Amino acid sequence: MKRSRLVWLSATLALAAAVTAGCTAMNKSADKTAPQAAGRQLKLPLHTAGNRIVDAAGKTVTFTGVNWFGLETNTFAPHGLWSRSLDDMLDQMAAQGFNSVRLPFSNELFDAASKPNGLDYHLNPTLQGLNGAQVMDKVVEGITKRGMMVILDRHRPTSQGQSNLWYTDKISEDRWISDWTKLAKQYRDNPLVVGADLHNEPHGEATWGTGGDKTDWRAAAERAGNAILKENPNWLIVVEGIESYDGNGYWWGGNLQGAAKYPVRLKDPTKLVYSAHDYSPKVWSQQWFTDPAFPANMPALWDKQFGYLVKNNVAPVLMGEFGGRSVAETDAKGGKDLEGIWQRHLIAYLKDNGLSYTYWSWNPNSGDTGGVLKDDWKTIDQPKMDLLKSYQSVPAAKKP
Repeated sequence: MKRSRLVWLSATLALAAAVTAGCTAMNKSADKTAPQAAGRQLKLPLHTAGNRIVDAAGKTVTFTGVNWFGLETNTFAPHGLWSRSLDDMLDQMAAQGFNSVRLPFSNELFDAASKPNGLDYHLNPTLQGLNGAQVMDKVVEGITKRGMMVILDRHRPTSQGQSNLWYTDKISEDRWISDWTKLAKQYRDNPLVVGADLHNEPHGEATWGTGGDKTDWRAAAERAGNAILKENPNWLIVVEGIESYDGNGYWWGGNLQGAAKYPVRLKDPTKLVYSAHDYSPKVWSQQWFTDPAFPANMPALWDKQFGYLVKNNVAPVLMGEFGGRSVAETDAKGGKDLEGIWQRHLIAYLKDNGLSYTYWSWNPNSGDTGGVLKDDWKTIDQPKMDLLKSYQSVPAAKKP
């Protein structure tokens, strides 16, 4: 089952190139509390208890966040900094009530030749002269300074595109794990950097529980997860699903059926969070969208793919990506708006069952989903944001 999803528009990148004129993480100890609104103090680090993510005081923590992409592309910086400052962007993000940011990156970001581009340095003078990894440091620092948590997402091996497996002919498994352990050590003293999403959307030949080193994503996630925890025992290890298990296909990274028989085995099982992705018929016209029972058929499908892990008190699940342009129930002609109906029902499902989420995306230039921001990179898509606000956990502080 294939799907295509443009993550950025060539026109936007051309604009970024035209605009181009040519860090240390926060020093907080892991036993300090982090700033939260509404009088809530988040006691770090986080761990899991059954199907919940909890803080060190045992209080439930639910990620209700957003993705901000760009570091994984050949701009080697989050998109939109060609028209706004980093501080302005993050202030607006925090003001919307998001408590977390899933931050995609590529391994290529850490290569010496990966120079950030598409930034307006008049608006972002503190980013002038920094390499990609240093820009990432500044972004992480800015996010956590505002009380939002960060989940780092190894989105691609290189800026050229996603990969079926966690390794390619250009980025080996050893490099993949080595980069992760370096990040785990680097951000160990910033308690609001809370987790590692090991590899974005395993699919194609990726298997689950089959054994061997070549295609078994579950085994690879164990190797990487345990290596990360050795360097940073405070992080959550986020493991996505695959595309097809036992002949049953689903979205890339969204199929967690195999975890029932073959759970991920970390040396510290209280650090495991599973993650799924889910998309609308605008991304790919799956058969469940044309089922006469739609949308009543969706909860049972979600239960089968990933929800059973929460309902059976096995482990927490993060909906790491979902999104779409429409949140309406009817289209311009008065017919059913399948995308809007799907988004509304998925939000309701996540809320009813206590799943975390990070919405795709903050960026408006995700080709077939759009974003929280409109195309001017400044204006909030209010109907979309209103839907997300119907399920938000404790919001981040609006100001440092």
